Amino acid sequence: MPAHVSPFIMKKLLLFALLLGGSQLASAQAPLDNGPAPTPPPAVDPTAVPLDGGASLLLASGVAYGLKRLRHRQPN
Repeated sequence: MPAHVSPFIMKKLLLFALLLGGSQLASAQAPLDNGPAPTPPPAVDPTAVPLDGGASLLLASGVAYGLKRLRHRQPN
């Protein structure tokens, strides 16, 4: 170990080298068999629109904002 490199830095470099080497050992392996064939996705109606809670929350927030603006309106 050179005299100008602190032990703290050397420990960090050693930890980095071990983690880098360990990541090479932990790489994924290919499966041994192909497994079952995947099922095709179900057919989706192209005109289907997902109107759920998001649209109703947007509508409710618009109504609440409009009521707030009406209550705080200055009389002419």
